[in-house]
Amino acid sequence: MIDHPDQIKFLDTFARIAGFAAGVFLKVDCGYHRAGLPPTAMDKGGLFSKLGEMEKSGAGRLVGVYSHSSLSYGGRNRGDALRHLRGEVEACLLALDSYAGSLPVDRELVVSVGATPQVVAAESVAEGDDAEFEELRKFLKEPDTGAFKGRVRVELHAGNYPLLDMQQMSTNAGGVRERFFDEVGAYVVAETCSVYNDGEREYPEALVAVGTLGMGREPCPSYKGWGVVGPWGLPATQQGGRLFIDRISQEHSILRWESEDVAKKIPLSVGQTVKIYPNHTCITGAMYAWYLVVDSSSDPDATKIVDVWVRWLGW
Repeated sequence: MIDHPDQIKFLDTFARIAGFAAGVFLKVDCGYHRAGLPPTAMDKGGLFSKLGEMEKSGAGRLVGVYSHSSLSYGGRNRGDALRHLRGEVEACLLALDSYAGSLPVDRELVVSVGATPQVVAAESVAEGDDAEFEELRKFLKEPDTGAFKGRVRVELHAGNYPLLDMQQMSTNAGGVRERFFDEVGAYVVAETCSVYNDGEREYPEALVAVGTLGMGREPCPSYKGWGVVGPWGLPATQQGGRLFIDRISQEHSILRWESEDVAKKIPLSVGQTVKIYPNHTCITGAMYAWYLVVDSSSDPDATKIVDVWVRWLGW
């Protein structure tokens, strides 16, 4: 991923050690401002000239342009996510068209875009049959890139897509926000340490044995908390509301009802375990050396461990 001419010199070292040329994407900034260059200001410091030298030396080969807009995390529905998706593609196409004379013409170029909300929403585009979806589907399949028409392929990428989390549920890109416990593929199992149902506090609360070191401390736009308890193990009569982490410390958390009902007791007992769904799975997952895998298709309660996945650790 390249957005500065000084980065290219390191590809010589890579090619020498790896024994093959690096595939290179030019990073386009579509407004998120984490990395990348504006679509009409890509030739920073003679970047394209240096890319040509890179290809001649065999150190690297240009694959295409790349954008990752996490602005879509602030969306609230599928339409918001699709607008971000289209905006990303249009920005990348503008970059290609603006510098057509400096780009290779002997190959197809890839426009790689997306973040998890865009990819989740794109499922509806692939399956939908209304006129708006058909127009967007055609745009993604056959983008009109001016000088590059017919030689550009759009691909969608996403990092959190296989697992999801409460942040992703808040975008409602897939229209399944309320069924988070069916959609989110990762949770932390924590033990109940104590319960406060007898007027000791303003609201009924419970203390559980997981905190920032096991959950992270990432906020979520849709609620003011640090993780949501799933319905597993709770009485059916209590599954209409949501228990969530209201306060979090290093090694423990406090649960309470989202409804702030002072009369509604916490239906947990000391020693009982709960499944807590994280706000940001990427952060939570990085805190564990392995993942215990369950299969809800054969075990409805998803309590039987069928595999253990060892995580790659370190930076």
